[in-house]
Amino acid sequence: MNAQIEELKTNEIKADDIKMNESFISWFEIPALNFDRAVNFYNAIFQIQMQTNYMNGYSMAFFPGKKEVSGAIICGEGAVPSDKGLLIYLNGGDDLEPVLNRIECAGGRVLLAKQRINESAGCFALFVDSEGNKMALHSKN
Repeated sequence: MNAQIEELKTNEIKADDIKMNESFISWFEIPALNFDRAVNFYNAIFQIQMQTNYMNGYSMAFFPGKKEVSGAIICGEGAVPSDKGLLIYLNGGDDLEPVLNRIECAGGRVLLAKQRINESAGCFALFVDSEGNKMALHSKN
């Protein structure tokens, strides 16, 4: 056991190894059981058109973005939605309220209305998407 811990310490990545302007997150996947329903949900709440791809038994729809962090909806073996565990905060733009207001009409459920964290951190809200994933929105206002 001690040998394994020492090996981990030797191989650990230090914060200095990651450029300070980079995120610790590079990619995320939101699992779906009903791919079309999930894509329609996120297209509706964000008013976007996701690009889709089908390969190796998986369906994927990609969130548009210009920055290094992005993600996709994924449907296939092992992609199981959950309202427990990891919580992803999606970018709600300048003000998350318009996105939050479209969630229930698109087939989701608002769990927590818009809340101010503090002046510098902005606001957040919690919701469950069309597939049962617990998710969050974040915005500066």
